[in-house]
Amino acid sequence: MIVRFIEPALTELHEAVNYYDYQLPGLGLRIFHEVNVSIKKITDMPEAWTKIGENTRRCLLKGFPYALLYIIDPQVILITAVANLHRDPEHFRNRTF
Repeated sequence: MIVRFIEPALTELHEAVNYYDYQLPGLGLRIFHEVNVSIKKITDMPEAWTKIGENTRRCLLKGFPYALLYIIDPQVILITAVANLHRDPEHFRNRTF
């Protein structure tokens, strides 16, 4: 199954990687790795994760306060947010369907 990021989610991923790499060199690579591990889990079992909207699901990242918000389409898994869980959830509300 194809995985795609909408532009705001891709920006959030870059911001998270840069933030953690600034805090400790190499930590940005770890969060990037955890995102990839989570994407693999999602593609293996797309409906296994918590539903937070009619069509949106949430997969928590291990070791970081982030979650991937995504929508399952017949051909594509669309990542709508790389959500910082310390941020106000209203920030992501317009990307949950």
